[in-house]
Amino acid sequence: MDLANKNQWREHIVGSVDKSSAVFLAQYSGMTVEDLTSLRRGLRATNAEFQVVKNTIAKKALEGKPQAIVAEWLKGQTGIVFAYGDPAAAAKVLSEVAKKNEKLKILGGAIGSDKLTTKNIELLASLPSRDVLISKIIGSMVAPHRGLLGVLQGVPRAMVSVLNQIKETKAAS
Repeated sequence: MDLANKNQWREHIVGSVDKSSAVFLAQYSGMTVEDLTSLRRGLRATNAEFQVVKNTIAKKALEGKPQAIVAEWLKGQTGIVFAYGDPAAAAKVLSEVAKKNEKLKILGGAIGSDKLTTKNIELLASLPSRDVLISKIIGSMVAPHRGLLGVLQGVPRAMVSVLNQIKETKAAS
C-alpha cells in the first residue's frame, strides 16, 4: 500500500472518530466472513459500523484525539466499532455477538475521553435503550402531577357521591 492510500485511509478513520459518539475495540481473529457480515449488519441497524484497520494507521489517526486512550489495545487483528448514534445500542449488539461467537473479544473503548473496559462495555450494553430511558424519566416527572390531579378530582367526586346518597335517602323515605 503506497503512502497516498495510507494517508487517505487515516483521514477516513479520523473522520469516523470525529463523527462517532463512542469507539469500541475488538479482536476478531478467527471469525468467518459471514460472522463479520452479521456483526456489521447488526451494528448498521444501530447507526454504527465495524471497520478492520491497520494498527499503525489507527494509532496515527487517534493521535491528539480524546479517544487516543484506546491506542494501547491496538495489537493483533483489531477492529474498531464507531458508534454514531446511541453508544448503548452499539455496545449491546457488540456484546451479543461476542457472547454468541467466542472468537470475538471485546478489548475496551472510549466515550469521549472516558476509557471503557470490557466490564464497562458490558454494563453499558445492559442499559435499556435511549427511548426507554427517556420515557421512564418523563413518567417520573409526570407522576407527581398525576397524583395531585387524582387528589383534586377526589374532593368533587366525594361531594357528588355524598349528595347522591342524600338524594337516594330522601327518595326512599
